[in-house]
Amino acid sequence: MLRNIRYVAHIAGIGPWKLQRCPTHDFQKYRLCLTTFRSNSTDPCKQTPKCPPQKPVECRDTKKPVPPKEVCPKDDGSKKKYTRQLIGGLLFAAISLFTLYHFLQQKQQDKGDVVRKGKKRKTKPIVKSPADSKDIPKCVPYLLIGGGTAAFSAFRSIKSSDPTAKVLIVSNESCYPYMRPPLSKELWFNEDDEASKKLLFKQWNGTERSLFYEPEDFYVDCKCLMEQANGGVAVARGWNVKKVDVTEKIAYLEDGHEIRFKKCLIATGASPKNLPVFEKANDLIQEKVTLFRDVYDFEELHAIVHKGVKNIAVIGGGFLGTELACALARHGCKEGVKVQQIFPESGTLGKILPEYLSQWTMNKVKAEGVNVIPNAEVKEVDADKGQVVLKLSNGQSVQADHIVVAVGVKPNTELAGPSGLEVDEKLGGFLVNAELVARSNVWAAGDCTCFYDVKFGRRRVEHHDHAVVSGRLAGENMTGAGKHYWHQSMFWSDLGPDVGFEAIGIVDSQLPTVGVYAKPCDDSTSEAKISAIDAKNKGGEDKMPVPATVSAPSAPKKGENYEKGVIFYLRDETVVGIVLWNVFNRMSTARQVLKDESKYDDLNEVAKLFNIHED
Repeated sequence: MLRNIRYVAHIAGIGPWKLQRCPTHDFQKYRLCLTTFRSNSTDPCKQTPKCPPQKPVECRDTKKPVPPKEVCPKDDGSKKKYTRQLIGGLLFAAISLFTLYHFLQQKQQDKGDVVRKGKKRKTKPIVKSPADSKDIPKCVPYLLIGGGTAAFSAFRSIKSSDPTAKVLIVSNESCYPYMRPPLSKELWFNEDDEASKKLLFKQWNGTERSLFYEPEDFYVDCKCLMEQANGGVAVARGWNVKKVDVTEKIAYLEDGHEIRFKKCLIATGASPKNLPVFEKANDLIQEKVTLFRDVYDFEELHAIVHKGVKNIAVIGGGFLGTELACALARHGCKEGVKVQQIFPESGTLGKILPEYLSQWTMNKVKAEGVNVIPNAEVKEVDADKGQVVLKLSNGQSVQADHIVVAVGVKPNTELAGPSGLEVDEKLGGFLVNAELVARSNVWAAGDCTCFYDVKFGRRRVEHHDHAVVSGRLAGENMTGAGKHYWHQSMFWSDLGPDVGFEAIGIVDSQLPTVGVYAKPCDDSTSEAKISAIDAKNKGGEDKMPVPATVSAPSAPKKGENYEKGVIFYLRDETVVGIVLWNVFNRMSTARQVLKDESKYDDLNEVAKLFNIHED
């Protein structure tokens, strides 16, 4: 360091000098002291020089070490050159990286891979009516939160007991109350697509009706509800209730608008579940996924089928997934649409039906034109040339133009926390008692509730008839009936022209089951047979089928034809559930069997009550 300083002093023409160290070890300070030493002052670090002006210093080549560039303050050429080189290098690197990125991006697109971003899936249109919450009544006798079947059933019940009742329904959907079952069945069976677009379908008796319970002119305008002398029902559509103050009897909308009430029903329904593999997928894949639940989902999927889509994959083997798979296969056959159904169970409706009947039903679904893939789960999703590629747990890869996810629903209980309402930890849903009471003057009904069944204990049911029954009961109790839940709701399903059934009670394939089926004999007589007891013994192994007959013995065999019969579900040797397999108009008999709570030695005799041999 000192050697370099001396060298600088020499070439600067300073001559003999005395170096004095500044209070720092920085080289720049040394230079400063050197520059200011030419002063008569005794402090060389604080005085200015009195030397005559010098010519500009030029750095010359010598045999001694070259001084640092910092001592040539006027030599800016090298700095500018270095800066230009640096900028040029950065520019070159940027151009190279951009070219490489563009090349790789184009290569991925050529292979059909999804890059990263895509057009986000369009959201369901929500139209508020009335548009301004000031047009919604601030105080009503009856407030129903939710615009589905349970709420509409409650309205009818309230109106029956209180003819001049004024009822306000607040629904987060943009349409008036409608029924959901035809969305996966009857609306797809229309030969006239225009009827489906208008949401019209044919009932079992051949008459045509609308999906909506009542036409628009049936409802009262929200602004006029409280002025109606004879009462009525108004629907605030597209609005959400965010909180219910049970003590003050006030419901708060999302914009803070307050609605005071005397009696309130929560019937918020349920929302479709999704699979994590699709939730984590990018936008381009999610755009090709439908979580099927409401009118908008039907309209969207119906349009997709008619827009050239040739391959649809349905994920889920329950009621909704199987009904949709069959309906899409039948409806789409004229459009050349292929349908694949993927589920983790070993057979169709595997959580409901005993194993042998689940396998038989799966064959019927295949006969409808559905490519059924059991024992498989979707592990990964990718994209290839505009299609979604599903990589399954069984090693298969399935390609589809569109995906329908039907893997169950979850109750809409977002109101619980802000409103101080209890949710069942095990089953989910608002916790209510046998009268469907959640809190004082607050009831809950439908899919969103976990209720106490005086016969079968605490339950949560997600079927249409339960929404009707529970809504009716809640409405009656809101008008002072004080009834408990006792009526067992039923559910039904149609899987093509050969399979239709109704069921009641607890229907679970994990329970022991006994099936009794009608079978024509050669001598033109009929016999019934117990097909199987599909139960788990203590060791976890399936019991062998147990035969029983009305006439001649006949054990169930592989490939047996289970066209018509009754399946009993047992708990502690007592019938707790019944499926009427292609047997109709016998539900009252099934309810009576459940009500008796009897233990039967011979279920063949019980099966005779259902006249399964009659057409």
